[in-house]
Amino acid sequence: MWFLMFLIIFQQILLCQMEVKDEKRYRARELGLVVGVLPPGKFNAITDVKGIKVGHKTIILGDSIRTGVTVIIPHDGDIFREKVPCAFYAGNAFGKFFGSTQIEELGELETPIALTNTLAVPIVADALIQYTLERSGKDIRSINPVVGETNDGYLNKIQERVITYQDVFEAISTARTGEVEEGSVGAGTGTIAFGWKGGIGTASRVLPKNLGGWTVGVLVQTNFGGILTINGAPVGLELGRFYLKDELEKADGSIIIVVATDAPLMPSQLKRLAKRAMLGLARTGSPSTNGSGDYVIAFSVNQDCRIKQSDDIYTPQTIKVLPNSALSPLFQAVVEATEEAIYNSLFKAKTISGYMGRKVEAIPIQKVIEILQKYNVLNYDKKFKLKQK
Repeated sequence: MWFLMFLIIFQQILLCQMEVKDEKRYRARELGLVVGVLPPGKFNAITDVKGIKVGHKTIILGDSIRTGVTVIIPHDGDIFREKVPCAFYAGNAFGKFFGSTQIEELGELETPIALTNTLAVPIVADALIQYTLERSGKDIRSINPVVGETNDGYLNKIQERVITYQDVFEAISTARTGEVEEGSVGAGTGTIAFGWKGGIGTASRVLPKNLGGWTVGVLVQTNFGGILTINGAPVGLELGRFYLKDELEKADGSIIIVVATDAPLMPSQLKRLAKRAMLGLARTGSPSTNGSGDYVIAFSVNQDCRIKQSDDIYTPQTIKVLPNSALSPLFQAVVEATEEAIYNSLFKAKTISGYMGRKVEAIPIQKVIEILQKYNVLNYDKKFKLKQK
């Protein structure tokens, strides 16, 4: 009897792992889906902003646990002693964003940014505190850990609260520059977007040299609904899966949008940048519903803007920043990168089965391509021969 039960459980685990591994998935640009007019960076990822690292810890256990942690590290130095200017914006605040009030007040980021599930926020924040104490000094009396969340409780037995300090430390220790793993990984392991499997997505944009040559990178954790629109094509309608269809599909959910740039910006300017990320979200078909936690955090890694501190004494600094009149191209960059990052989170996500036998399918890429071809919205860069000076 016990042997039979063991075989059944083992088979379920194998099937779940096969679902995660066997599906071939693609990024938006690999399908000819070009968003906007600005070019991406080398990796088309938030890591195109120099010095930024991203790490994941994906947790898949048995037939009920589908969750994880994703961390974004702004630079290699001591973040607590060398803070970066930061801003926070809540498009709709049905959710928990740990550390947001101090960011609002001071405009400073002093720990890595961590993303996870709703009920894991306290333990992940505690882990960031411990990490900072070990890295920056045991004598520190105040630390503002920054943790965003979305609720993965449909696919993940969220009440188990399986995430540990070690999971957070592992995400931090394995964080890397370069290509970023996307889809059903890290904090996106159990998330859902537009009725399909959501997850982690990223993209970047680089301004022309005559506009400063600055880079803007975006990373998203998608777990929300709406009427999916891709480059203006009504994909959700065509696929027959969208908010308010027979009032059965729900659009509530959340998205965390992390925006990074190397442009020299102050917190008030970064908040303006963060607000524009919501325009990129809107382009994908989200109405930002009542039950959605739509949060944006934006920061600058520019060396000239860092807030340097030693033993609670701040070193006087003269900071050069861009004038507000120079921000419009950066606004365009963040809108485009946010939109494309969301598409990447969908296209790279794989079908996942989880808690209570529930299953969320990956968006059918071939059908999506056919729809995009129907509406003639692929390969915009070739159609209009976009060039950068």
